[in-house]
Amino acid sequence: MIVSKIIGSGACLPERVIPNSHFDYLVENADEWIFSRTGIRERRFAHADQSTSDLATIAANNALQAAGIDASGVDCIVVGTSTPDMILPATACMVQENIGAKHAFAFDVNSVCSSFIYALEIADNFIKCGKYRTVMAIGADTYSKILNFNDKTTSPLFGDGAGAVILQSGGDTQTGIQHTYMRSDGKGWPLIQVPSSGSRKPVSPVTIAAGEIYFQMAGKQVYVFATEVIPEIITKLCEKGGVQPSDLTYIIPHQANVRMIDFISKKFGFPKERFLLNLDRCGNTSAASVALVMDENLRNNTIKPGDLVLTMGFGGGLSWGGLLIRF
Repeated sequence: MIVSKIIGSGACLPERVIPNSHFDYLVENADEWIFSRTGIRERRFAHADQSTSDLATIAANNALQAAGIDASGVDCIVVGTSTPDMILPATACMVQENIGAKHAFAFDVNSVCSSFIYALEIADNFIKCGKYRTVMAIGADTYSKILNFNDKTTSPLFGDGAGAVILQSGGDTQTGIQHTYMRSDGKGWPLIQVPSSGSRKPVSPVTIAAGEIYFQMAGKQVYVFATEVIPEIITKLCEKGGVQPSDLTYIIPHQANVRMIDFISKKFGFPKERFLLNLDRCGNTSAASVALVMDENLRNNTIKPGDLVLTMGFGGGLSWGGLLIRF
């Protein structure tokens, strides 16, 4: 059986640091208000002239450098994003051009905050089928471009960023992506949306005035959804791997809300310090969140060879899933 393994990772965080105090105009003592509800202290915003593909390109080049390979050796690029540069063409094609991956084919996948997890699933299966040897999966988003900054329930939550990993055949039963679990539930699509952003309700002066060109989320319902599916992801992946949650070295969750992490830590008796997080420094970076945390902890040697790591995402669609990876 062909098994894919991670041979390199890279990341990009914009230079602009936005502290919680930036939102004092929305709520009194914004730092305490936001931190107590989410665990976020600050986030990064792209500059006005920076797009999702710009961040993804930097992350991709950093991953290539870490892997020690040339872009010409990449067979496929999958970009997970819900904030593409434009509705068409695919952001992945822009990244392909930027990094010089002349032999690759490239496309986008949009599962909102689950997009990177879905991109990894696709990359893993492309390699397992035997047709491709080296696939790049990227999670990248610039939510600062679609937020309503008069909405205190959503605008303080998100940050911008990009992360990339390169998968290659050559893993085995002890190294690489061991098991995956992916799900979606279309009944929940209205809970997370940008109402006026496509053919259902094209952008018009009316939708602009109504604020329908901005991100919207039913926060309470999404929290309930997340706390239901996170235990499902952990349980199913551990069952597939024949392990217990206590056997996991680390869990890299989608970085949405520290309260969710506290809930899962108590439910499974899994020490909170073994959840790898950047939420306090980066906010919810949507598709980039898991990729950013993975790259940071590979580079600082927190994740070591032999570690068993469960990664998971959940978001709009509704969508959720995870991967069990042996490094």
